Amino acid sequence: MRPRRAGLPRSVPRRRVPRAVSFWTAGLLLVLVLAASGVPSPLYRVYQERFGFSSGVLTTVFGIYAFALLAALLVVGALSDHVGRRPVLVAGLLLQAVAGLLFLLADGVGWLLAARVVQGLSVGTLTGTLGATLLDFQRADRPTGALLNSASPGLGLALGAVGAGLAIEFVPAPTTWVFGTTTALFTAAALLLPVLLPESSPRVPGALASLRPRVHVPAAQRGAFLVALPCLVALWALSGLYLSLGPSVMAGVFGVEDHLVGSLLLVAVNATGTVGSVSLWRASARTAMLSGCLVFAVGVTATVAALLTAAPVLFFAAAVVSGFGFGAAFLGAIATVTRGVAAGERGGLLSSVFVVGYLAFSVPAITAGLAAARVGLRPTATVYGALVVALALVAVAGLLRRRRAERRATAGERSEPVAA
Repeated sequence: MRPRRAGLPRSVPRRRVPRAVSFWTAGLLLVLVLAASGVPSPLYRVYQERFGFSSGVLTTVFGIYAFALLAALLVVGALSDHVGRRPVLVAGLLLQAVAGLLFLLADGVGWLLAARVVQGLSVGTLTGTLGATLLDFQRADRPTGALLNSASPGLGLALGAVGAGLAIEFVPAPTTWVFGTTTALFTAAALLLPVLLPESSPRVPGALASLRPRVHVPAAQRGAFLVALPCLVALWALSGLYLSLGPSVMAGVFGVEDHLVGSLLLVAVNATGTVGSVSLWRASARTAMLSGCLVFAVGVTATVAALLTAAPVLFFAAAVVSGFGFGAAFLGAIATVTRGVAAGERGGLLSSVFVVGYLAFSVPAITAGLAAARVGLRPTATVYGALVVALALVAVAGLLRRRRAERRATAGERSEPVAA
């Protein structure tokens, strides 16, 4: 019997799939998953009008998704590092199809909550695993895995938002059309994945132990992770506000009731995030993160000014600037955190990044929704924006402090006398 070559996954198929095909398949799936997660945002107001629930209930529907996603990240985030990528991906895609079916059947808030829980479990299962798959298949001389990991949230959420917004505007039964399409797409993706995506991670012991809920950051990446932490919190907190209450702010603060305009706001902030990532992907991780945080802080400051002056054009322009900063800063944060990570720790590390992101995405947004019901949308969003700006500036200060420390260490090494 021929021995298995050391280091190769046990489930590698005999038929070879070009590396580029596998890489872009994983990238396309990540964009598709994130697009599906953004689809409900423009539809929240449709469901709110249909079922008659408050802003507090709306943000609860939004937030329960994030908590389910976090639970999946904490429990199965590192599972693909042990059992392989493909089994985890197929399970996650099937869960996404079930979520679409639940949305199709929804006739009350309970169904929406159930659909968002299942969707959150799916996205939590898939994001870290697909992100690790991108790192597995990227070319050594072109590290585009970090680029796609950072650009996919903006691109996916923008596509989901504009697709749902167009459906609301032009399709007689938008929820049926949208979720019927996503259910079919994810069912097909689960069936085709074994053909297009060979296994890229060897099976290693410890699968059951990996299910213990935890945030796993390898020792070598912990310093970088702490530096990126306030940046990640600031970026995702603003994204959570836009996705949960953005269309409601357009209607309640600026008096713009058109559903399509609310969707275009989400496109403005998310699509420019992709532009920000692509624009700076050849820059160093530090440059991308530093410049992105500064642009992001300027954009959010303009957002606060727009809220105080009730200027909708400025609000849209600020969303564009904030989105660009988000994309650049998230690219820098991902590249900083994942630099040098071992293959067997990629899934756990990227899941930890998304744990931080989705905590910041959900908890502040839920708090804002509850506060808006008491004090109003304008003051809530204004205070929220100011806190996000403060966090972005803390990230800038931390990055500059780390750079100074590295320079001092380098200077110290150069000044040491050479031993005789």
